[in-house]
Amino acid sequence: MMTTFQDEALIKKYNVKGPRYTSYPTALLLRSGFDPAKALQALNDSGPALSLYLHVPFCRELCYYCGCNKVISRDQTKADRYLDALAREMALYQPACIQKQVHQLHFGGGTPTYLDATQLRRLMLMLRQHFDFLPNAELSIEIDPRSCDVEKLALLRELGFSRVSFGVQDFDAQVQQTINRVQPYAMVETLVNAARALQFSSINLDLVYGLPHQAAESFAQTLAQVVRLDPDRISLFSYAHLPERFAAQRKIPDDALPSPTEKLELLALAMDRLQQAGFIAIGMDHFAKAADPLTQAQQAHQLTRNFQGYSVDACDTLLGLGVSAISQVGNLIWQQQKDLKHYYQALERDQILAIDKGLCLTRDDQIRADLIARLMCNFVLDTRALADKWQLDFAQYFASSLAQLVPCFEDDLVRWHADVLQVTARGRPWVRIIAAAFDAYLLNQQHSYSKVI
Repeated sequence: MMTTFQDEALIKKYNVKGPRYTSYPTALLLRSGFDPAKALQALNDSGPALSLYLHVPFCRELCYYCGCNKVISRDQTKADRYLDALAREMALYQPACIQKQVHQLHFGGGTPTYLDATQLRRLMLMLRQHFDFLPNAELSIEIDPRSCDVEKLALLRELGFSRVSFGVQDFDAQVQQTINRVQPYAMVETLVNAARALQFSSINLDLVYGLPHQAAESFAQTLAQVVRLDPDRISLFSYAHLPERFAAQRKIPDDALPSPTEKLELLALAMDRLQQAGFIAIGMDHFAKAADPLTQAQQAHQLTRNFQGYSVDACDTLLGLGVSAISQVGNLIWQQQKDLKHYYQALERDQILAIDKGLCLTRDDQIRADLIARLMCNFVLDTRALADKWQLDFAQYFASSLAQLVPCFEDDLVRWHADVLQVTARGRPWVRIIAAAFDAYLLNQQHSYSKVI
């Protein structure tokens, strides 16, 4: 039987551009002119639980595939000025968070481990001075193996970090050279073994499929090496080739990229090998062991999704700190200035929050956000429960969306029976397409997103 990964007709039909839905509405819909006072008021009005995301934009080298907000520099002192700005920003947010406790903290980037030992100690001291952390708060950090060693890992553990995520992408030498990210297997192995010896509670490895020169044989070798490292979680992301938006991607030859069919074969290979090794598929791009909290949350239909991806944290107050960071508090989403110069100007000259854009979700936005999150997290939607929660007639309210889904129903990507909308195994690689049918904004924004595959 032909699988969804081999069906050229499905690929031609559904491999269109669409959001990843780490939020709804997506960050591209945020608008300028957002009043910072609304952000502070939303924080004041929100519950006692707080999640923090902190963005460190600096990297020492440019990875050609990367679409993150980053600043390439080998001048370590630039990070000191950034920490000065962060201290001012934290002080501005502190009064609105005085009654809250931090449940989770995540460092992303850029390269958070760009910071040296003194800077990491200073940053954590600043955070604990401005925010009240639960004693068992979960602290996680993204690590570029080239910017970390065993000594820095030990420092992170001392500072309270319990979860680490190593950016592997691919172990193949040709792939690494082409994307300008050379990090041998032995380097990652040393760090993973050290993290385990230091008793980090969770070790994640990031992989990317669809990179230049990736092929089934070499990617199978990478997967075997990843399995040998025995991480707790694996993130498997689709490379989004958008050279019109990210100049560095223009250094990647188009003819070196796998075709959509080849890319789906890489995804199928990864899913097969990882599940054979005992990992369970979580959402659309994560894998975890059976005992992992992510797996347990998905099985209980309690998995959540935010700007950092899949999570077990049900906290609805996510505060982003640093340049380009995104916050979501109640029915508000806002984003910091994306340009470092403008971020500094707002905090140093005007002494106001460095917010660039924002959005207040309408009731319709909130309903659709709830629906899309359930589909993306659990691949199943209890339409009766959603209708009862929001006091609406599901079939009537989403009539146009269900009409758009007719081709997906016909291709057995999704089924609707007895108040259950179920994404089939065949439809899982296309869950973004299914979710997009419920996106009220997509028609005018579709050109801005990456291909689904």
